[in-house]
Amino acid sequence: MTRSLIIGASGGIGAAMTRALTARGDDVTTLSRSADGLDLTDEASIEVALGGLEGPFDLIFVATGALQINDARPEKSLRELNAKALHDQFALNAIGPALVLKHATRLLPRRDPATFAVLSARVGSIGDNALGGWYAYRTAKAALNQLTHGAAVELARSHRHLCVACLHPGTVATDFTADYQSRHPMVDPDTAADRLIGVLDTLTPDHTGGFYDYAGMEIPW
Repeated sequence: MTRSLIIGASGGIGAAMTRALTARGDDVTTLSRSADGLDLTDEASIEVALGGLEGPFDLIFVATGALQINDARPEKSLRELNAKALHDQFALNAIGPALVLKHATRLLPRRDPATFAVLSARVGSIGDNALGGWYAYRTAKAALNQLTHGAAVELARSHRHLCVACLHPGTVATDFTADYQSRHPMVDPDTAADRLIGVLDTLTPDHTGGFYDYAGMEIPW
């Protein structure tokens, strides 16, 4: 039986991933802020939450993130750039998932296939950015991509059968995107989860360090 750990299981995508993996027979463990007090902006909280678990897990999926934090909306221009908003975005969307990987490494098998995946976003791609704006969120996701890629390079030396990857889920109809649902084609969380699981099932160590969308297509850095 596959053992899966979902971080951020109370969110729209995290909850849908939990349902889908459970339905197919995985042994699913969940952690979230609402149920377990897991605070991704507090390393001690991360260490305590993960320290109470025993591995190994075949899949660890980090489904956390926020587009708006403390009512700071995505910036339309440089005039709106705000140091506090930048800090908050980095803390939750880049530093938090990286610290999860730091403390979750002991839960990953060294000699068997496994996957560690984080939710990123296409807007974090520098090469794909033709519109500008959304400075804090874009930059935090770009930082997440770099942190994850660097960890993949390091862990490939000790966990030869591990894939560490960033995934873009598309635009999903959740509270996360509530103010932006009229601007892009949307899918419901269950559809998004099914698509992401389809990608996860195809990932191998050859894909480690990569950035992929919900169809398994590689996204430029």
